Parts: sequence; structure tokens; C-alpha cells
Amino acid sequence: MTNPFMARAIELSIENVQDGGGPFGAVIARGTEIIAEGKNRVTETKDPTAHAEIVAIRAACQKLGTFELKDCEIYSSCEPCPMCLSAIYWTRLARIYFASYASDASKAGFDDSLIYGEIARPYDKRQIPMIPMMREQALEAFRLWSLKPDKVSY
Repeated sequence: MTNPFMARAIELSIENVQDGGGPFGAVIARGTEIIAEGKNRVTETKDPTAHAEIVAIRAACQKLGTFELKDCEIYSSCEPCPMCLSAIYWTRLARIYFASYASDASKAGFDDSLIYGEIARPYDKRQIPMIPMMREQALEAFRLWSLKPDKVSY
């Protein structure tokens, strides 16, 4: 079955490779309308967070003037990496459609298994150690937030 949104995401990924970028494309749609598109722009922008899904999410949020995309769906040419998956959950997209699997990306040199493994390890056993410090001082920001009557929850 061909889906026009997924076909566009795949087309974006192929175009991006032909233009010198990474093999990833994403489309955010609401109903029958494309809200935003994204191509992997990591090497172009020197921004390691500029994955196709993140680029599309940023564009969709700007276009719609919101940080939530509850009534939108994302179509990705590949199963989202841990960073993109987190962003998808933070924006509350209604559904994720993807074409190729993370294992396909891994075979092409884009392997996310290290990150998934690292998340499960204790802080001090990770390849990049995480060292907690100054927790008591940092908790003040959360205390102030919890007392703030006009906060915008997200």
C-alpha cells in the first residue's frame, strides 16, 4: 500500500543523499495536509541534533505556533533514533509511521544500539560518565516552578 506522506518522506531521504546529506526524511501531517517536512541536516548545519524528524518537528511547531502536535502524525523514512523518539513523545504526536527499521540504518552505519544500552547502565558505568552534583541547589528551580500560578505545563 502506498501512502503519499510516507512516499514524500522517502523521496526527501533520497533527495538528501543526492544533495550530499544523510539518508533520512520526515513529514508531519494533519489530516490530509502536510504541515512540515524535514531532511537530515547534520553535516550541512554542523548540528548533530538536526535529524529529519527534529527538523520537521521544529518547522511544524513554528508553523502552528505551539509546542504540542497532538493532532498530527509523523512519517519517517526510518525508525526514529532515541533522540527523535524522545522529541516525538515530548511533542505528543498522535502516531509514528516509519519505513525502514533501525537495523537497516545500522547496516548503513547509523547504529543507535549504543545509546539504548547506555540508558540502562548506571551513571558511572557509561562511556560518557554522568556525575550528579549540586542537587539541593538545583531543586530550588523545581520548587519555584511548583509554586508558579501562571506556569504553562508541558
